[in-house]
Amino acid sequence: MKRAIIAPPTLAPTALAEIKAWLGISTARDDAELTGLIRTALELCEGFTGTMPLVSGCEEVLRACGDWQSLATRPVKAITGVLAIATDGTRSALAPTDYDIDIDADGTGRLRLARPIDQTRIAVKFTAGMAEGWDTLPDAIQQGLVRWAAYQHRARDNDKTMAGPPASVAALWRPWRRMRIA
Repeated sequence: MKRAIIAPPTLAPTALAEIKAWLGISTARDDAELTGLIRTALELCEGFTGTMPLVSGCEEVLRACGDWQSLATRPVKAITGVLAIATDGTRSALAPTDYDIDIDADGTGRLRLARPIDQTRIAVKFTAGMAEGWDTLPDAIQQGLVRWAAYQHRARDNDKTMAGPPASVAALWRPWRRMRIA
């Protein structure tokens, strides 16, 4: 599975305002760095919880086969298209009758080809995420994102940064953590 975010979420100004308030920063000098840290915190939150926090447009590349395959990104809101990928990299859209889709109640998106195709890979376009915007994220997720971004900002000159989130952030995110048995 190879995933790409093709339409990243737009961060609300309140996200930047919250991290600046947490850090006690009142100038705009660090705005770009802090925004980047929030985006990094969003990725780390997804890695920890197994759930994409903010709705984004995504694409995953899967094998072209008739078996049901699950998308790795969750929760899937909508599967918007499927493209066949030729060996030279060119893409062609498949008709909706060429594949079956299913989105489970837990947000797992699944897909299978209804008929064989000549290509060996397909690209699945979809939207996924738990909340449409920053202001609709659960409070604990928001607070964890702000704390993690603030931690990274404070530790930017420290060579001993943590591999995972601090315990206070992990505690906030743990209720949303999805565990899967492989």
